[in-house]
Amino acid sequence: MPRTPNEYAVHLLLDSGHREEVRFSTFPEFQKWYTSVLTPKHDSNEFINVPIKNIQGEYLVVRPSKILGIRVEPIFSSSIER
Repeated sequence: MPRTPNEYAVHLLLDSGHREEVRFSTFPEFQKWYTSVLTPKHDSNEFINVPIKNIQGEYLVVRPSKILGIRVEPIFSSSIER
């Protein structure tokens, strides 16, 4: 029986060399944000909101044209934090 991830860590690789990590509860939740918010503005220099669900009062805004790569990592409750 395959394991089900508890959440997904999404790593945004920016052209400045910085890396940001945000977490989504489910993969479809990430896909919805990616297709409805990020993809339509992929070449824009206007800021977009990146949802940060697990940190109260903190926001991340990023310019979509500055995102060079995205890595999606499933996180399991039994995973060992590195």
